Amino acid sequence: MKLSTYDRTKSDISDDEIFYQQPRFVHHLSDSFRHRLTTLYSEYLLNHHIILDLMSSWVSHLPSKISYKKVIGHGMNEAELSSNERLDRFFVQNLNKKQNMPIEDSSVDVGLIVAGWQYLQYPEKVSLELSRVIKSDSLLIISFTNRAFWTKSPNIWTYSSEGKRIEYVTSVLTSNGWRIEKILNETTQDKKLFGFYSSESDPFFSVIARNNKSNY
Repeated sequence: MKLSTYDRTKSDISDDEIFYQQPRFVHHLSDSFRHRLTTLYSEYLLNHHIILDLMSSWVSHLPSKISYKKVIGHGMNEAELSSNERLDRFFVQNLNKKQNMPIEDSSVDVGLIVAGWQYLQYPEKVSLELSRVIKSDSLLIISFTNRAFWTKSPNIWTYSSEGKRIEYVTSVLTSNGWRIEKILNETTQDKKLFGFYSSESDPFFSVIARNNKSNY
């Protein structure tokens, strides 16, 4: 998939470092979305895995009762990452400026991106870099909903429908050596009034892809 200059453009063209310099110790995703995400991770992540939690923050969505071999975090705010107790180490980097990551080749078992892909202006380069650091035939799990800091999302995301966003993610991945293994498109439910009834909450989208780099 080839993105145009317009596709990559954001309405707020100021430096991303300015936007993210203040930590945001709030939840950007609903309770039901976060619960579904943790359930998904519990299906795929094993305790011997080295995990890359890309575009992370102060909160972890990993299952709380499982310890992993190593969890490497990445984000844009050091204070947020320092508060994430699940991270064994982390690095701060603007992926819209520099895509090369300080991680060894084929050293990661599973890569995770939640509510982050929508801010990437060069997702092709990021997906190629992830294919370098994630082991061959290993997984990348990209999850998102219909929320975003819209002024910081490129036009390709802001002005697309939910279905088109899934197509966009899968198209970028497949054109850069990833094999789509599963796509989730679900509704979530928030419990109300002590659990006596529920209402529809954030939609849950996830693209699960396998690194196919050994075949190209």
